[in-house]
Amino acid sequence: MAIDLEPLWDPSKPEVSEQRLRHALAIATGDDALILQAQIARTYGLRGDFEKARTLLREIEPGIRTAGDEARARHQLELGRTFASATHPPELRTPENKERARSSFEAALSIARAGQLDGLAIDAIHMLAFVDTAPADQLKWAQAALAVVDTSSQPAAKRWEASIRNNLGYALHQMARYDEALSQFKRAVVLRERGTDAEATRVAHWMVAWTLRALNRTDEALAIQLRLERENDAAGRPDPYVFEELEALYRARSDAAQAQHYADRRRALGR
Repeated sequence: MAIDLEPLWDPSKPEVSEQRLRHALAIATGDDALILQAQIARTYGLRGDFEKARTLLREIEPGIRTAGDEARARHQLELGRTFASATHPPELRTPENKERARSSFEAALSIARAGQLDGLAIDAIHMLAFVDTAPADQLKWAQAALAVVDTSSQPAAKRWEASIRNNLGYALHQMARYDEALSQFKRAVVLRERGTDAEATRVAHWMVAWTLRALNRTDEALAIQLRLERENDAAGRPDPYVFEELEALYRARSDAAQAQHYADRRRALGR
């Protein structure tokens, strides 16, 4: 692997990430410079400016042609993300855009595998789930990504495990395979609790509680969501998804007053 990008990235703040990346770019050369420029393009994609992202990626194409595996794989990944990603609104999720994305993600996967870049291979596989969105396809891609995680010894691949288990659990939940989903979400919680990302850890617990509600284990789900409410409020980040679940849980318990309380809290946050 070339430059370490992790300290430069905050996906929730793409403008801040861009500033850090540009600062690093000022002293970068060779493949590192190409990688940083591809990441700067990604910050525009996260802000929904896909045309700007593609323009930046086109500008580095001459250098990419003779670059190493990581720069080439990252370029294809970011190009694919300009056509399909979590930030794309429904009107841009066209069959044509999905096929453009698939071509780039498959190219990134091929390059990453050839270069034994397991973390990038997992990234490419997980992005294919934004192209093939049916639950069975999401399950297929999550299982493929987890297979790479399980067989790799590379830290860049191992860091993906919590996210991939979350994706696997979500696909299983969508298929009403709730017990299997709960198992994956619980494993994701264990992994998240080993790390330092408190928000991601709370999300992992939310997924567990969400699935417990689907299993009619209402008391267990309620205890988790109430704890998450307290933690989010203490962090100054009230979560409408927690309120949505609490509303549903109290309605299941025929507690209309508490259900209305959380409906009001949810609406106050614009959801």
